Amino acid sequence: MSSCLSHCRHHHQVRLHRRAGPDRPLPAAASFAPPLRRRAGRAHVMSAEAPPGVAPAEPGPGTATQAAVLSEMVEDAAVWCAVHGLVVGDRDNTRSGTVPGVGLVHAPVSLLPARFPTSFWKQALELAPLFNELVDRVSLDGEFLQETKQVDDFTARLLEIHEKMMAIDKKEDIRLGLHRSDYMLDSETNSLLQIELNTVSTSFPGLGSLVSELHRNLLIQYGKVLGLDSERIPRNWAASQFADALARAWSEYNNDRKTLAQVEAEGKINPDGTLVVDGRIVSVVYFRAGYSPNDYPSEAEWKARLLMEESSAIKCPSISYHLVGTKKIQQELAKPNVLERFLDNKEDIAKLRKSFAGLWSLDNEEIVKSAIEKPDLFVLKPQREGGGNNIYGHDLRDTLVKLQKEQGESLAAYILMQRIFPKASLTPLVRGGVCFEDLTISELGIYGGYLRNKDKVIVNNPSGYLMRTKVSSSNEGGVATGFAVLDSVYLTDE
Repeated sequence: MSSCLSHCRHHHQVRLHRRAGPDRPLPAAASFAPPLRRRAGRAHVMSAEAPPGVAPAEPGPGTATQAAVLSEMVEDAAVWCAVHGLVVGDRDNTRSGTVPGVGLVHAPVSLLPARFPTSFWKQALELAPLFNELVDRVSLDGEFLQETKQVDDFTARLLEIHEKMMAIDKKEDIRLGLHRSDYMLDSETNSLLQIELNTVSTSFPGLGSLVSELHRNLLIQYGKVLGLDSERIPRNWAASQFADALARAWSEYNNDRKTLAQVEAEGKINPDGTLVVDGRIVSVVYFRAGYSPNDYPSEAEWKARLLMEESSAIKCPSISYHLVGTKKIQQELAKPNVLERFLDNKEDIAKLRKSFAGLWSLDNEEIVKSAIEKPDLFVLKPQREGGGNNIYGHDLRDTLVKLQKEQGESLAAYILMQRIFPKASLTPLVRGGVCFEDLTISELGIYGGYLRNKDKVIVNNPSGYLMRTKVSSSNEGGVATGFAVLDSVYLTDE
């Protein structure tokens, strides 16, 4: 593998200038600079190892200056991460997660931000409030959500809770959404296409914000050498904007409930609908989990979910918001004339529809046949959130053949999606202090905050972003599941 600094020449086309002089000697690698050598053993994003088959960068002949700059940047990045909390648990450390402050490693990051055209960046930001409003409108249409009965067992349980809320005519006057819409730039059509819309546990606003600041800091120090401008990295206030939305939701709840009934029992709902835990009335419930079948190992968890839905507390997301984020609803919304059921503005509808990739249910025999014949053009997605679940290539073909034989509800557990083909570029990646270079592709997530109290919209705006970059040979893209690194955006005029 070539040096990480070759990424600068190849991808960013930067100019390396000699920094030495009478008053400024060439920077030397510090004595505790990160090792630039191959490490043995199984690797994953959260470990301190480079991935198998990828060689850490080695300085080539005559690249002493580049190697020194590289070592200095990687070291500075690792120190910045430690000082500012851009860290995660180290899965290779058995004490990690059991002893506070022990077993932490810097989050897996790209050493330099990913180039992204300004025009598509503006398009993604413009879509955020539209998707926020769409989620809210769809959530109010209980019949539409209940029409998706042919689903997997897990989503069916969510629908059961939703149906119970409809039966008692449960109203959510104050509705809070912390969403994230994920996109890729498709090189085949030169368009920004949506991968999915997340309405529950939209991860990484905190670490994503920090990576943007890490890259700005690095370019402030090394921008002139690299030919990059730190001001082209957009400010990312995802963490503070989400916190502000949660705080404002709490305020709205308490303003609406000026008198509260006497607390009657722990873990139960009072006659006025308030939920009490540890002697305190719960105003806002934020779901960090609850989007995977693994989060419900017994009926106790389902009872707790139902209890929270029955309460007057603001749920983020409510059961209806949660269902809007399922793959099945995403597929239904992509059908002709469905958006018109929820939105009136034709321009807004056109903007949303322009971002939709091809989405189909498995009862479409013609599409299923095409996917079996050309599996590399499709992705098979199950009805669940989180990385590591999608099916590609030969596995996609085999799964479709198997599902066709089984028929019944097995088909309803998946949807087919058009595969998006972004351009790949050489990128320096850093994991556990080891810098290595590989061809990568990136995925942009735009956070959206939405808060409504009856007819009054209090918050509806884009709320920062998440950039994830992965080796192009990997089909999956989750950071926590070990397939990608955290990145930021570098706006270009391309």
